[in-house]
Amino acid sequence: MSAPRSSTRPRILYVTDLAYEARGRRYCDEDIFLTSRLRAAFDLALCHPLDAAGLMDSFDAVVVRNSGPVLGYQEAYEAFRARALAQGTTVYNPLNGRADMAGKQYLVDLTEAGRPVIPTVERAADLAKLPAAPAYVAKPKQGADSIGLRRVSPEQLTELPYEEGLLVQPHIDFAYEVSFYFVDDALQYALYAPDPARRWELRSYEVTPADREFARSFIDWNTLPYGIQRVDACRTREGDLLLVELEDLNPYLSLDLVDDATRDAFVTAMTASVRAAVSGS
Repeated sequence: MSAPRSSTRPRILYVTDLAYEARGRRYCDEDIFLTSRLRAAFDLALCHPLDAAGLMDSFDAVVVRNSGPVLGYQEAYEAFRARALAQGTTVYNPLNGRADMAGKQYLVDLTEAGRPVIPTVERAADLAKLPAAPAYVAKPKQGADSIGLRRVSPEQLTELPYEEGLLVQPHIDFAYEVSFYFVDDALQYALYAPDPARRWELRSYEVTPADREFARSFIDWNTLPYGIQRVDACRTREGDLLLVELEDLNPYLSLDLVDDATRDAFVTAMTASVRAAVSGS
């Protein structure tokens, strides 16, 4: 049976790992801030991802936020996911995402579809489809947070264990990385890293109409009915944007780097989105 519906304020189980240590980011600070603001609209409790499946029946919805890479608790996550789907539990983000939530196969699929994404292949037989480059990047399909990522030479490409679920991409000499942050299908803000070697030293980014169209096209492709997504892209030396990844499970938001007005607007948008998800509207 599905979770009980509250007759007053919605009851939200907010899933986060406050102890998770990420390079260059403090996940816990972001979730402490968000929950302090969301409590104005919801009855809210925090729990570790390992406890979500056992606690969620007492809540109207489960909000998955900075819970860390699923690889760290894969079995518990699969149990939570199976139970939530079987019971029809409202989960935010919904569990039918087509992007990072389901692994990185989508990067291969989008490459095959001719979308503006860093060219990606999964088989040695397809290496000829990649552009020539002085170096390449190999990473696991189920990886996250750069876990398992390695740089390889062209000579090493044929020696990689593709049967273990590897993806290969050319190493892109890009000008900078930029992230676009969405609530539902509405762009809230964008941040970029001027120095490619310092991914998480971010600054405010002025979004052009072409940028907005690029980012929104991937939100539309993913077809999530609601939720928070982050579109990560790189700007090539030729001026094009290429998708790096579409984070649709628990994207870190870097809310500490935006101004108060932008942060307030994000909280307002997220509150309305979660409320709509709970009510089914």
